[in-house]
Amino acid sequence: MLGVGSSAGTPVVGCQCATCQSINPKNKRLRCSAAITTDNGDVILIDTGPDLRAQALNWDLNHVDAVLYTHSHADHMHGIDDLRAFCQIQKKQIPLYGKADAMQHIQQKFGYTIREASNFWEVPVLSINPISSEFDLLGLKVIPIPIKHGNSDIFGYRIGNMAYLTDASNIPEASLDLLNDLDVLMLDCLRYSPHHTHINVEQSIAYASLINARNTYLIHMTHDLEYEKLSAELPERIHVGYDGLKLNF
Repeated sequence: MLGVGSSAGTPVVGCQCATCQSINPKNKRLRCSAAITTDNGDVILIDTGPDLRAQALNWDLNHVDAVLYTHSHADHMHGIDDLRAFCQIQKKQIPLYGKADAMQHIQQKFGYTIREASNFWEVPVLSINPISSEFDLLGLKVIPIPIKHGNSDIFGYRIGNMAYLTDASNIPEASLDLLNDLDVLMLDCLRYSPHHTHINVEQSIAYASLINARNTYLIHMTHDLEYEKLSAELPERIHVGYDGLKLNF
């Protein structure tokens, strides 16, 4: 987990609440993103938030082979320029995957990054690859999981016995059928009070119980959620995620 924070991160600029003032490192949350390392050493990012450079430095992330995008909101995409460093190190183009509308957004807003590899590495060298169904990536089967984010249709992802569902307001029945027999579920959990584009603590617990993964980790949290307090309130096998947490699946 490179970051488990919401769009504002934690601490929030100018906030004096207990979570923002906490000295517990598990209450320090960069914007939401994850890195998956395969048995072959390939690295797949899920999203490129605006904290990507800091996350790479924090967790010794020096290599990226592909990026899966959940959707095109700024807190999940606007670190895309930081992929430049990995292109410079690797001297190769990095492929991006996601819903067609997310790929179109990248083409329109970050079109300078969509280019073929050459001898020029001063900008990211990326390719866009719209997906709508299961596909193979670096020897892994990747299953897009359609979910609702308010009025938007976005993707979560299942890889093996892990699923990553951020920014969810509703998980359709057909998508729940794709989430059987998980070892690890990373699940959106914005705050205690309801929100029109995210599930809250109560809803996250309900979905976690319904999906029944062997272990569920809550992500995309605001400063409303303090690590120790929330941990004490959760049922067995549901955990509070934190920046830098490493999981095997």
